[in-house]
Amino acid sequence: MNQPSNHLSFRECTLSDLDTLIQISKDTFIAAFEAENEPEDFREYIESAFSKEQLQKELLNQHSQFFFVFENVDLVGYFKVNKDQAQTDVKDKDSLELERIYVVGHHQGKGIGAWMLQQVIDLAKDNGMDYVWLGVWEHNPGAIRFYQKYGFTKFGTHPYYIGDDQQTDWLLRLML
Repeated sequence: MNQPSNHLSFRECTLSDLDTLIQISKDTFIAAFEAENEPEDFREYIESAFSKEQLQKELLNQHSQFFFVFENVDLVGYFKVNKDQAQTDVKDKDSLELERIYVVGHHQGKGIGAWMLQQVIDLAKDNGMDYVWLGVWEHNPGAIRFYQKYGFTKFGTHPYYIGDDQQTDWLLRLML
């Protein structure tokens, strides 16, 4: 695996980051999933999930945190974690959900995703969590292999909607 070539850092997003968060959220999600989805459902999902109102609501939720990741001064990705009732499925006070983790396209393949995942694991440990869990699309074998490589195991599934299209996410967990 390639190691990040430069210094990586991350910081928590605030409301002043909202416009940048909207843009990186849309750009990375579109790059990752647009080709595999029905265009109308996909457009509807993007407009809803990454709207200013929705992301502002998520930023203001005390149990959710967004983090921007920088390589030197360049924004190269972001991740979102949820605790307690902000979790999309499990809602276990002793777990941390990794809801989103995305690296900007031309920065992929540099080990940044692995570095970000380690930061999430460290956050969970620092907060006394028993495990980290996430949902990953069943038709994303590369992501599934990535998480399994780091010790995540499947413990269930849940539905995930892109517009009206019901898809299935595998629920993966890493015990700490």
